[in-house]
Amino acid sequence: MAGLMVGFGHYTHAIVRGIPASLAKEALRSSQSEVDVVNARREHEAYVEVLGTRLGLEVVELPADESLPDCVFVEDAAVVCGDTALITRPGAESRRRETEAMKGALKDLNLNIVEMTDENATLDGGDVLFTGREFFVGLSKRTNQRGAEILADAFKDYAVSTVPVLEGLHLKSFCSMGGPGLIVIGSSEPAQKALKIMQQMSDHRYDKLTVPDDLAANCIYMNLPNKGHVLLHPTAEEFPESVKVFEKLKDHMLIPVSNMEKVKVDGALTCCSVLINKKGNI
Repeated sequence: MAGLMVGFGHYTHAIVRGIPASLAKEALRSSQSEVDVVNARREHEAYVEVLGTRLGLEVVELPADESLPDCVFVEDAAVVCGDTALITRPGAESRRRETEAMKGALKDLNLNIVEMTDENATLDGGDVLFTGREFFVGLSKRTNQRGAEILADAFKDYAVSTVPVLEGLHLKSFCSMGGPGLIVIGSSEPAQKALKIMQQMSDHRYDKLTVPDDLAANCIYMNLPNKGHVLLHPTAEEFPESVKVFEKLKDHMLIPVSNMEKVKVDGALTCCSVLINKKGNI
């Protein structure tokens, strides 16, 4: 199968979406936490500003939709790799219409659109970990085997392996990529078991960076011209012990990004953007 994707971590565009007021009461969540929408929006604005102003990505900002309380979590609506965009079929029925605005935005960027129309398939982008060499797909409450098969069909250049997600919402609730060949992983038993499965499934030997907090393991890695390795990670205010681990990454530009409100509705850093690499000008 393919080796490391040329330009892994290089992105030119990010798609994000506004936070509706309905997020506070109606967004899906695994705990009964109260969300402060004003703070959530402030946090999200800071996140978008990092992507656009600090890192120089072209940000496409979709408007919030009050009838879609979870719509800020755009990652679940599409999986983009190279020039292909797979429009997913989210596992929660209340989120299915989120894909409509996403599909429009990806069409505007001239990507090849593949749609998941099989009514037996479910897939959330939060269950998809692309390593630059292959895909790992979490089989979770939101993603099933048929969804993983359709993803494999859409991205035929890459091996696709499935990983059971026995605790937590998504595969990326406890892991993400921290660089080429580097998996950031939480230290809980379910996270470590999932990592073991990924290592057994793969022909490649990945390095791992273990952080004490599972939620802190969800980071955004980029490799950008003039900036090199960049890692957006949660703040020391949220996860002080995990941030000490990130600080060992001496070759990375480390950017702490607060996620204290969105985490209450199971949102992590990767959830709030779809990153795209457009090689030529549109």
